[in-house]
Amino acid sequence: MKKILLLGCGNMGGALLKAWAEQTDHEFTVADPAKPDLPEHVTQVDSVDELDGAMFDCLIVALKPQLIDTVLPDYLPVLAPDGVISSIAAGYSASRLAAHAAGRSVIRIMPNLPAFISKGVSGLYAHGDVPEAATGLIEQLALCSGEIVWVDSEDMLDRLTAVAGSGPGYVFEMLRAYIEAAEALGFSAEDARTLVLGTVQGTLEMARQSDRSLEDLRNSVTSKGGTTAAGLNALNGSGVYSDLIRDTLQAAYERAVELR
Repeated sequence: MKKILLLGCGNMGGALLKAWAEQTDHEFTVADPAKPDLPEHVTQVDSVDELDGAMFDCLIVALKPQLIDTVLPDYLPVLAPDGVISSIAAGYSASRLAAHAAGRSVIRIMPNLPAFISKGVSGLYAHGDVPEAATGLIEQLALCSGEIVWVDSEDMLDRLTAVAGSGPGYVFEMLRAYIEAAEALGFSAEDARTLVLGTVQGTLEMARQSDRSLEDLRNSVTSKGGTTAAGLNALNGSGVYSDLIRDTLQAAYERAVELR
């Protein structure tokens, strides 16, 4: 069992903490004067003074990036010398975290929105030479909220942010447009939502369970001269949809680099 201190507990931090508290036997303390609603057996403090000399194996930063430089230094004295600093804050690099705590292990976690229902995909990046015990602890926590992908550079974490971190926003927008188009064909808002979300959910599950390529699965429902072929031609016959997706990810990646 490890003693873990969470700095800040907003929406994402709270969702992750709930999964961690339910699925592990670690001891959690939250430092957040806003007094968030916390899982049972999680301790809350307003400031470092209330920790009364306690030492922690892991310090997880769940603050807004603009607050980190002000708040983090106050809590470093309660992190064990061999402790690990982790962060779920977007736009705040591992090198900046390491500059606050020379000699400590630093691992960034980039979760995405479905972590709220333990169906997320998190990117993990270990800065420099991080002991196996530290990577094992952070990996265990990240797996509580879904799948994980380790990357070997901060640049790749920015690329992962463009794909998975921002990804739910793209998907929600595509679903919104798909439902709107179904309504334009004459379906009620309720029926359009049922048709679209059910189709997407079933198709996604089929793709996950199949060893066939997505191209092969697409072709299996596409008859020459049929309705699906006509729709696919309108969607991406000229390659414009593929280009749009690439442009979307590139724009998000470039912004992630700017925020680093």
